[in-house]
Amino acid sequence: MAASEAQTISILSNKAGIVVDHGLWPAVIASDLVCDLPSSTYVVITDTNLNERYIPSIQRCFESESEHVPQGGRRLLTYAIPPGEASKSRETKGEIEDWMLSQQCTRDTVIVALGGGVIGDMVGYVAATFMRGVRFVQVPTTLLAMVDSSIGGKTAIDTPMGKNLVGAFWQPRRIYVDLDFLETLPSREFINGMAEVIKTAAIKDEGEFAALEQAAAAIVECIHRPPGSLDRLTGIGSSLKRIIVGSARVKADVVSRDEREGGLRNLLNFGHSIGHAIEAFLAPQLLHGECVAIGMVKEAELSRFLGLLRPQAVARLTKCIAAYGLPVSLQDERVVGLTAGKKCPVDKLLEKMAVDKKNDGGQKKVVLLSAIGTTHEDRASAVSDASIRTILSPSVRIEPGVAQDLKVVVTPPGSKSISNRALVLAALGTGRCRIKNLLHSDDVEYMLSAMGQLGGASYSWHDAGEVLEVEGRGVLTGNARMKMRPIGPLVDALRANGISIDYLEQEKSLPLRVGAAGGLAGGLIELSATVSSQYVSSILMAAPYAKEAVTLRLVGGKPISQPYIDMTLSMMASFGITVMPSTSEPYMYHIPRGRYENPAEYTIESDASSATYPLALAAVTGTTCTVPNIGSRSLQGDAKFATEVLRRMGCSVEQREHSTTVTGPRVGGLLGIGCIDMETMTDAFLTASVLAAAASGKTSITGIANQRVKECDRIGAMRRQLAHFGVECTELDDGIEIRGVSVDGLRTPETSIHCYDDHRVAMSFSVLSAVAPGSVIIEQRECVGKTWPGWWDVLGQSFQVALDGSDATSMADAAQEEAAKDKTEDKSILVIGMRGAGKTTAGRWMAMLLGWPLVDMDQELERRANMAISEMVASGAGWEGFRKAELGLLKHIMATKPLEHVVSCGGGIVETAECRELLQAHCRKGGRVVLVQRKTEHVIKYLSQDESRPAYGSDIEEVYTRRRPWYQECSNYVYYSPHGTVVSAGDHLDMPDDFKLFVSVMRGKSSPPPHDEALMQQEHSFFVSLTLPNVAKALDTVSRAVVGSDAVELRVDLLEDHSADALTEQVAMLRVAAQKPIILTLRSKSQGGTFPDGREQERLAIYRLGLRLAVDYLDVEMTAPDETLQAVASSCGNTRIIASHHDPAGSLSWRNAAWMPFYSRALQYGHIIKLVGTAKSVHDNFDLEAFRRRQQAAHKTGLIAINMGPLGRLSRVLNGFLTPVSHPSLPFAAAPGQMSAAEIRQALALLGEIEPLCFYLFGKPISQSRSPVLHNHLFQLVGLPHHYRLLETDSTADLAQVLQRHDFGGASVTIPLKRDIMSFVHELTPAARVIGAVNTLVPRRTANEARRPIIGDNTDWKGMIHALQRHGAAAQGSAMVIGAGGTARAAIYALHSMGMAPIAVVGRDVVKTQAMAATFPPNYRVEAADSSDLPLKPRVIVSTIPADLPIDESVARVLATALARDYDDDKKGVLLDMAYK
Repeated sequence: MAASEAQTISILSNKAGIVVDHGLWPAVIASDLVCDLPSSTYVVITDTNLNERYIPSIQRCFESESEHVPQGGRRLLTYAIPPGEASKSRETKGEIEDWMLSQQCTRDTVIVALGGGVIGDMVGYVAATFMRGVRFVQVPTTLLAMVDSSIGGKTAIDTPMGKNLVGAFWQPRRIYVDLDFLETLPSREFINGMAEVIKTAAIKDEGEFAALEQAAAAIVECIHRPPGSLDRLTGIGSSLKRIIVGSARVKADVVSRDEREGGLRNLLNFGHSIGHAIEAFLAPQLLHGECVAIGMVKEAELSRFLGLLRPQAVARLTKCIAAYGLPVSLQDERVVGLTAGKKCPVDKLLEKMAVDKKNDGGQKKVVLLSAIGTTHEDRASAVSDASIRTILSPSVRIEPGVAQDLKVVVTPPGSKSISNRALVLAALGTGRCRIKNLLHSDDVEYMLSAMGQLGGASYSWHDAGEVLEVEGRGVLTGNARMKMRPIGPLVDALRANGISIDYLEQEKSLPLRVGAAGGLAGGLIELSATVSSQYVSSILMAAPYAKEAVTLRLVGGKPISQPYIDMTLSMMASFGITVMPSTSEPYMYHIPRGRYENPAEYTIESDASSATYPLALAAVTGTTCTVPNIGSRSLQGDAKFATEVLRRMGCSVEQREHSTTVTGPRVGGLLGIGCIDMETMTDAFLTASVLAAAASGKTSITGIANQRVKECDRIGAMRRQLAHFGVECTELDDGIEIRGVSVDGLRTPETSIHCYDDHRVAMSFSVLSAVAPGSVIIEQRECVGKTWPGWWDVLGQSFQVALDGSDATSMADAAQEEAAKDKTEDKSILVIGMRGAGKTTAGRWMAMLLGWPLVDMDQELERRANMAISEMVASGAGWEGFRKAELGLLKHIMATKPLEHVVSCGGGIVETAECRELLQAHCRKGGRVVLVQRKTEHVIKYLSQDESRPAYGSDIEEVYTRRRPWYQECSNYVYYSPHGTVVSAGDHLDMPDDFKLFVSVMRGKSSPPPHDEALMQQEHSFFVSLTLPNVAKALDTVSRAVVGSDAVELRVDLLEDHSADALTEQVAMLRVAAQKPIILTLRSKSQGGTFPDGREQERLAIYRLGLRLAVDYLDVEMTAPDETLQAVASSCGNTRIIASHHDPAGSLSWRNAAWMPFYSRALQYGHIIKLVGTAKSVHDNFDLEAFRRRQQAAHKTGLIAINMGPLGRLSRVLNGFLTPVSHPSLPFAAAPGQMSAAEIRQALALLGEIEPLCFYLFGKPISQSRSPVLHNHLFQLVGLPHHYRLLETDSTADLAQVLQRHDFGGASVTIPLKRDIMSFVHELTPAARVIGAVNTLVPRRTANEARRPIIGDNTDWKGMIHALQRHGAAAQGSAMVIGAGGTARAAIYALHSMGMAPIAVVGRDVVKTQAMAATFPPNYRVEAADSSDLPLKPRVIVSTIPADLPIDESVARVLATALARDYDDDKKGVLLDMAYK
C-alpha cells in the first residue's frame, strides 16, 4: 500500500479485506483496483451529493493508470442516484441494472460503491444479482458505513414491509475506509454513525464504552465544526481512528465466525429489531442511526424489564447515546420536528418486527444485554409480544391482583435529593469521592451535564457503572413545567448579595442568566422559605465559598419542608462544613467560610419517597414488603411514612435503623386516618392519597401547599384522577380531603389515567390500580424515569402484577382544563398607532368580535383626572405629567387586566421608553400588540381638523417619522386600514370583512379547524395565482379572478414595488377585494420566480412582514438557509407555512428518490408541502401520482405536487389539494402549463371525476324566477358540468321521481311546498326542525349510491345573521321580531343563534302570536308583546311584514315605542326589514 500508516483488518479469508487510513481516495484506490482487481470495466456508483466532489478525481486517476493500456482495453463508468434511504428500492436497483446493461457491462465488471450505507447496501445487491454476481468494492464515505454497513457482505433493498428484507450475502473484495471523508461529513450524518459505534461497544467492550463516555464532549464539539474546515477533526483524529478500527475489527471478527447469521452475528443487531421497525415508519426523515439509537434504549429497557440488566446500566447507555446528540425517545422534540409528529402505533411496530430476519417463525427475537459490554446470550433471545409492547407503549395497562402471602424485598434507587446534593458538594469539594447508589434519573443526568458544562468537576464511572468517582474543582433553564415554578425569592436573595441575575423570559421564572461574581459577598442573607426548601439548600451549600461568613435568615414564617433543610445540613457536615443554627432566633443559620473536603466514599440512601410505593403496595394488597436501606436513621423525612401513615391505617410496621418492613391488613382492611399533617413528608402525600381512597373512612391531609408547584399541581391532579375511581375529594388550601370507599367501592376508570408527566402521580396510581375492579391504563409510562426508571419492572417482577402496553394517550381532565383555559383566558390584545389611524374603531370592532371588554386608555385617563387630555397637558404637569400618568395606567391595566380585554392605547404611548418595554414584553410572552395604520395623508388630514386632543408640538409628519420605528418594535401584528373614512368614538361604521379576516388569523382559535385542514376534506380545492404588478389598481380583476377558488396567492416578486409600505397596502387591498384566504409568496429566480437569489436578509424581512400582516399562508422556499426557516417557523403564529420547492430545470425525477430530501425538509418546516417539478413526458405525471400516494399514505401533511410545462397539465388536473390556477382576466399565468380552475374542472368532468348533477327550484308560481340564469352562468364560469332548472308544481307528488334520480344534486323549495316537502326528507337540520319549514334539499353522498338520504334545511336565518353582523349588531341583549309567519320563525332562530334574549314577538293577531311563541323551547325566551307592555329595549329589530301589506296600527305603536327608547351606552341598535313580495 502507498499509505505507510494504513491499518488492515482481516475478514473471512481476506487478510487485507479492510484498509483504514487517510488519503486513500482516489489515487491509492485507483492503483489498487487496477493491480488487484483487473477488469475491462469499472463502474463507480455514488449519489448526487458526492458526484461532483469525488468523481472527477477518480476519473483523472484512472486515465493516468490507463495510459499504457491499449485503447478500449479499460474503461471507467460512473452513475449517480439520489441520496437517502428512499433510494434503497426496487425501482432504483432496476434503474442501475438497466443502465449497466445499456452500457454493455459484462461479468468481468467491477462495481465500486462510493457512499454511505444506502449506496453500499444497494450497489452490493446490484453486484450480487447482475450477471448472477460480479465483483464489487466498498468505499464508505460516512462513519456509519465505515464501522458497520460496508463490512460483512449483507446487501439489500427496503420494501414497504420493512428494511433490508430483500437482499443477498455478497462479500466485497475490498473495503477502503478513507478517514479524510469524515472532514466533509455533515454533522448529522457524523452523529448518525456514532450510534453504530456505541452499539458495538455496548455488546462487546465495556472499556471502549467507557472511553466513548469520556470522549463524548470533545468529539461532539469537533463534529459540530463546519464540514470541510481545516481544524474540524483537530484533537480527535487519533481517537477517531482507534474507534473506527476497533468497531470494524469487532464486526469483522463476528462476520468471520458467522458469515450468514447463524446466530452469533445477530449480536450486531442490538438496537436494530426495534430500530428497524421505527425506521420503517419514520425513514427517510429519521436516519438509520437515529432509529437504532432509540432502539438500543428500548432494547436495554426490555433487558431491564426482564430482570437481566441493572437500571444503572440502562441509564448509563442512555446517557452515552444522548451525549452524542442522538435521540433516546420517540418523544424527543427533534424526532417530532423532523417527522411532523408522525405516530408509531405499537401494534404496527410489532407487525414490522414480525418480519425481522432473526425471528423463528412467529417468535420474535431481540438482542438483550446483561451488562455494558456483555450480551445475555451469544445470539438474539426470544421475547414475548407482551413484554415488547409494555416497553414500547406510551401507556401501561395494569391488571389488578397480587399473589397472596407474597413477601418481597425491594431496594429503591438512590434518593434524588441526596444524589444531587452529593454531586454539588463533591464538585465543590477537594479530592476524589466515590459515590455509590447514585440515582440514575433524568434529574441527576441534568446535574451531571451541568457540572460538566460549568467545568465544576471531572467524573468517571467505575465497577460497571455502579460507582461514580467525582474529583471536585471547586445559563440555567428548565422544561415547560419547571419554567412555571416561581424562583423569584431565590433570585431576590442572590441579587441582594451581589450576584447579577437576569430573567430571560418570564419574570420570577426560569430561564436565567447568572453573572460570574467570584462567590457571594457574604454577611446577612434573607430568604423567603415558604415556596421551596430547595432555595434554602442552594444558599447553604454555596455559602462556605462566600467572601465573608454567611448568616442565613429565613423570613416569611415557618420554612416549608424543614426535613430537606436538615438533610442539607447533615450532608454538609459529612463533607467537612458544620453549620450552626442560631440559638437566639429560629430559622437562622451561621455558615462559616471554608472548603469542602470530599470523603473517600459516600453512599446514597435509597429514595424514601420512592420507598413509599412498594410499601403502600404491600399495605393495600395484604402482602409483606421490606425496604433494606431506609430506616429510623434516615436523612429523609419521608422515611416516617411507614410509622406515621401506614401504621395508623392498620398495617404492621417494623422499622429498624436501616430497614423498614410493612405487612398490610387483609385486602379492604385499610382504615382512614382522619387528619394528618404531612408537612415533613410532602412528596409522600400522593401515596397516602391513593391508600386513603382504598381505605374506609375520611382522610384529610394538610401541610402540603408546596405540592401545587411541583411537576404539576399535584393536589388538583389527585382530585381529578381519583374521581375516575369513584372517589370524591375536596381540595383544601394546603391539602386534600379524601372520602375513602374501601377496595370494594372502587370503580374501574372509564378513561386512562393522566399523569401530567409527573413520576409520583404515575407510581401512586399504579398502586391503586393493583386493587381496582378491572384493568387500568396509566398514561405517560416513561415519566417514572425521573426517579425510578425501573418501577414497572419492580411491579411486574417483584409483585408479579400483570402488565401490558397500551397506545392510549387520550387527553385527560387536566389537559382538557388547560385547553379550556387557553380558549377562555387569552391574553389581552393591545392596539397602538397614531391618533387618527383608527385605533379606537379597530379596538371597538375587535372587542365586538371577541366578546371582550374594551379599555380606551385616553378615555380612562380623562375619567381618572376628571378633565380632558388637552386640559391635562395645559396644566402644570404638561406632557411629562401626562406621559407619567399614561405609564402608570398601562402598568395597572397589564397587571389587572392581563386576559380577555382589548386595550386601545394612546397614540404617543411609544414616546415613553418604559411603555415600549412593557409592550415588547407583552409580545415576547405570547401576547398580541396590533399596530393600526392607514395612509399618512389621511391621518394628517384628520389630525389637522381634530380639536378634541392637544395639538402636536411639532410637524405631524415629523412626529410620525419619529414614532414609526417604535411602533414597529412594539407590535407583532399590523392592520392596515384601506378604508378612507376615519370615525370618531361616537360614530358608527360597519365592521369591514377584511378586518374580520385579519382578526381570525391573528387570534387563530382551534375551532373551526385551520382553513387548509378543512380543504383537505374536499375532493378539489384551488388557489388563484395573481400576476398583477399592482393589486390596488386592479381590484375589479381580482374580484373576477378569485371566483371558483378557495384562496388567492399574492406573488410579491411580481409586484412593481417590494417595499414594506407598498406590500402592506397590497395585502390590505387584496383582503378587501378577494375576501379569501391570502397566500403570500416570494418566488426566487432559481425557483422559477423573479426575486434575486442570495438576498436572504430582504427575503426574511418580507417573510416576517407577511406574518405581521396575519396572512393566512406564507410560501417559504426550502432553499432558504436553516436560520431563515427556523426564524419563520418559530414565529409563524397562526399563519400556515407552505414549504415549497420548485425544479424549473426538470433535474429531479419523481420515479426515484430524488425528491425525498426536499420532501423531508419541507415536512420539518411546513404545515403544507408544495413540490413542483417539470414534466418532460406525460409519464412523469404518473410517476408523480405514485410519489403522492406513497407520501400521503405515510404522512397526513397536506401535499401539493404538480408538474410545470404543457406536458404537466395532467398533474394539475389530478392534484386535488390547493392546486395553483390562473384566470383568463390575469395578464399571464404564474407558471408554465398553469390552467384555470374552470379548465381543471372541465377536465375532471371528462375524466369522470366530477359527475354532472341537476339542481332544481320547486314551487309555484316560479316561472319568472331568475335562479336558473344565475346558477347556470356561475356553473359555466367555474367549469362545473351541472345544470339548474325549474320544476313548477304545487304538489309534492310530482317530486318523488326527481328526488330519486342518481343525478339529483339538490333543490331550492319555495311556496307552497316548504312544509309539505318535509315528509320526503330523511333528516332535518336543527334549523329546519325549529323553524318548521324547509327551503333547501341536499342529498348526502354515501358509499351506497342506490340510497342517498336527503337532508332538509332552512337557510333563511343565515342570510339574516349575515346582514345583522355586517351592520354591527350586538352578540347579546334583547331583540324584537315583527310578524308571526314562517319568516318570523326564521328570524327568531337567527337571533337565538346570535345569543340574543329575550326575544319579543309582535303581531296583529295576539292569539296567533302567543301560540307561535309557545312553540319555541324555553331557553329561547320568546315572548309575545303588545304596546301596553313592552318589557325591553331591543338591540335588534327584525320586521317580516310583506312589502305589499301595510303595517297594522297596533304593531306600529309597539314599533314606535321600541324605537323611541334610549340605550344606556353609546352603542346603536339595528333594524332589519325582511320586506318581500
